[in-house]
Amino acid sequence: MLVLLLAHLLAAVIAPVLVRRWGRNAFLALALVPLAGFVWVLTQLGAVTGGGAATETSPWVPALDLDLTFRLDALSLTFALLVTGVGALVLLYCARYFEADDEGTARFAGNLVAFSGSMLGLVLADDLLLLYVFWELTTVFSYLLIGGAGTKLAARRAAGQALILTTAGGLAMLVGLIMLGETSGSYLLSEVVADPGSGPLLVAGTVLVLAGAVTKSAMVPFHFWLPAAMEAPTPVSAYLHAAAMVKAGIYLVARLAPGFAEVPGWRPIVLVLGGATMLVGGYRAIRQTDLKLLLAFGTVSQLGFLMVLVGAGSYEMAAAGLAMTLAHALFKSALFLTVGVVDHATGTRDLRQLSGLGRRLPVLAAIGGLAALSMAGVPPMLGFVGKEAAFTALLDGGLPDPTAAAVELAVLVAGSALTAAYTLRFWWGAFARKPDVPEVRLAHPPDALFLTAPGLLVLAGLVLGPASPLLEPVVAGYAETLPLLAPEAEELALWHGWQPALLLSLASLLAGAAIFAAREPVNRLQRRFAVGASADEGYWNVLQGLDRLAVLVTGTTQRGSLPAYLGTILVVVLALPGAVLLFRAPWPDEWRAWDTPIQALVGAVAVIAALLALRIRQRLSAVLVVGVTGYALAVLFALQGAPDLALTQFLVETLTLVVFVLVLRKLPKDITERHRPRERAGRGVLAVAVGALMAAAGAVAMSARTATPVSVDYPDAAYDFGGGQNVVNVTLVDIRAWDTLGEISLLVVAATGVASLVFLRRRTGAVDRLDPVQLARQEPASQRAPRGQWLAASAALAPERRSVILEVITRLLFHTILVFSLFLLFSGHNEPGGGFAGGLVAGLALVLRYLAGGRYELGEAAPVDPGLLLGVGLLFAGTTGVVGLVLGADVLQTAILETTLPVLGDVKLVTSLFFDIGVYLIVVGLVLDILRSLGAELDRQVDEDDPIDAAPGEVIVR
Repeated sequence: MLVLLLAHLLAAVIAPVLVRRWGRNAFLALALVPLAGFVWVLTQLGAVTGGGAATETSPWVPALDLDLTFRLDALSLTFALLVTGVGALVLLYCARYFEADDEGTARFAGNLVAFSGSMLGLVLADDLLLLYVFWELTTVFSYLLIGGAGTKLAARRAAGQALILTTAGGLAMLVGLIMLGETSGSYLLSEVVADPGSGPLLVAGTVLVLAGAVTKSAMVPFHFWLPAAMEAPTPVSAYLHAAAMVKAGIYLVARLAPGFAEVPGWRPIVLVLGGATMLVGGYRAIRQTDLKLLLAFGTVSQLGFLMVLVGAGSYEMAAAGLAMTLAHALFKSALFLTVGVVDHATGTRDLRQLSGLGRRLPVLAAIGGLAALSMAGVPPMLGFVGKEAAFTALLDGGLPDPTAAAVELAVLVAGSALTAAYTLRFWWGAFARKPDVPEVRLAHPPDALFLTAPGLLVLAGLVLGPASPLLEPVVAGYAETLPLLAPEAEELALWHGWQPALLLSLASLLAGAAIFAAREPVNRLQRRFAVGASADEGYWNVLQGLDRLAVLVTGTTQRGSLPAYLGTILVVVLALPGAVLLFRAPWPDEWRAWDTPIQALVGAVAVIAALLALRIRQRLSAVLVVGVTGYALAVLFALQGAPDLALTQFLVETLTLVVFVLVLRKLPKDITERHRPRERAGRGVLAVAVGALMAAAGAVAMSARTATPVSVDYPDAAYDFGGGQNVVNVTLVDIRAWDTLGEISLLVVAATGVASLVFLRRRTGAVDRLDPVQLARQEPASQRAPRGQWLAASAALAPERRSVILEVITRLLFHTILVFSLFLLFSGHNEPGGGFAGGLVAGLALVLRYLAGGRYELGEAAPVDPGLLLGVGLLFAGTTGVVGLVLGADVLQTAILETTLPVLGDVKLVTSLFFDIGVYLIVVGLVLDILRSLGAELDRQVDEDDPIDAAPGEVIVR
């Protein structure tokens, strides 16, 4: 089964390539994939009849005990045959439906094949979570198929509507599936159905799962998304909205019914919504003038019919439901494909403009007529067998409550009458000759291949009607999982003699013919008593209301005040976690203020610096004082025996100060005081309270520990598995390498974001380099720098901005700092350091060059695009994972290489070193990007009086 799904995935990937190379004939090759699935499912027919099942399990996430578990039984076999068989025919149909140069056909082909694989995985999945994954995949691909190329507004709106509704139902269903899994004690679907458990959690979970099913299968009041989805191409309507996607909810209800039909709330939801949907859909269908829209509302009606049958929870209703599901997929997909041929041949689907098409296209008229007979439930079609079985089931007591059975029977008969009425309206509208309408002209007569798919579908419905007893083993294989409420089970057959069900079927056909004959008075009556509100309008009103509410809430809460945002967050932290900590936390038995007096001294310095930061009014001085608190924290790390953390904290704090200084150049010198003393006092109290809360939380967390910390095993694991003695570095590049990979990816994003805020119009890889010729022309000879200047570009600075001492120190220390950064990089696996610390040291060397010589000196020091460093660094880090796989390890797992070399002797190399090199390059690139954007670019804007680069041809007025 997994092979079939992988085949669909591969076909979906290569489908766009095949369509671009072979044109629309590529659909013929793509149809072979679902066709192979159809043949394979048929080969399993003998194994699953009589209650058997074929299972297959493959590991998925072993650490979480998640497996890819698939199960093929009678129910899933029926739906798998529909998914693969109809899917193959729809792809065959696409080979003539689309023109050779249609825009978006390549993407459409990939999405359709991917949807087919997702739907097949849904009906085969035997795991609740795996079923949900495929459920949402069908939603996503349905959205892409309905939206098409995205050029039509109506298609985009319909796709978004279907996505929102089905996704909302799917999220509710996910919660319900988790509840059912927890109640049952298993996440295997077969085991959950066999033993669902009991209790309120079961009832709530069942209702939530039904919410997903009714939205997916377009039950009232969520039925409106299905007719709107008719903006999709006809193959999508024939497959997704007749044979596949909308059947997902029907399948789920049928799958759960054996175990959940007796759960409180199940039958009222299924029977009421199903019956209402059948009537509403039929009522709306008999007044439509668009053939495709008529079939869409007819599909809504038939889905309600199916929901009643498969959700009733009895043997006889389930058997009728499975037979009707098969019949519906055959006749409705054939009818949609027929409408596609009509539209393709005539250029219209409006039944008011179609006349005499049956005489022009007799084969198509015959195909449409046979499919319509099956939809109306006329013998000898399979649709008649399913409808009569449903009536018989209700007459024989297919529901535990006789009153409910009588009411439901009346609803189904009325709905069948409406079905017969809109069936006649469809065939008459498409193929009959209308006296007041000129005969339609054929712009593109269909060829034989175009008619093959609907013809085979109709032929299957025609053959399976008289041969319906052949379906009995499969139907009974599923129906036997439900209780038999009738005195005896009635097998599927075309003729059971003269019985009440046959009379009811005849009555529904006669009533439908009468409604069609009186179509003009009926349509006038519908217009006269038209309901002002509709579910579709309600949906858009809800969306508009949510938009207005969002604007109101945003305007009320997002007022642009950072203190207000931060204060709200901190108050909530104090009110919720703080209250729990205060009243429920296990407080330590003893408190230890410090280990050495030096820690108390450093803490006092940090507190004094924090208090001074509140009083200082100059921004630069306040930033420097805040930096003291960071340096004090680094000293505490060092005193506590964490040299790596201390080194990193020192470097980060220094670089942060530089960034603050660069930004402060664009801000006023002094901090404007805008708050009253009472507000400052309140914020001070809040700050102290939050600080005390965090300290108390740390103390409680330490005292509440009962298990041995995992870090106890880190030193041994770092050496045994990571090949290094520096636990911190090995943790970053091996034990938690995935976390580090995510963090450095965020660094790349952050660097891009910082640059984009400064380079407002464009950003290139060009650097500011010194032009000696231009400099010589602009600078008087008396001011030119003497030969042997300390820095390459220091002469570009104005004399008042130069510092000879700083230039000399930079000249002497720059290369030494770079060498030291490389030392930290290569020694970090066993000693304090690593790629992050080394990159920060190299970045600070670049900071020194920039401060000493300005933007031109930065260009001379690092004549490289920061984006190149970021990209190469990320490539280095990511490639390390591939190296691990090549060497037989897991992704990003360190591989140790040991060898003996001449002169060097024994050499030990770990692959995580290259991961660290990637981190080093990313940090250097980040610092360089910050210096280029917040330093060099702002300098250029000031020097050139050009805050924004002019676009080509743009004139900036100053």
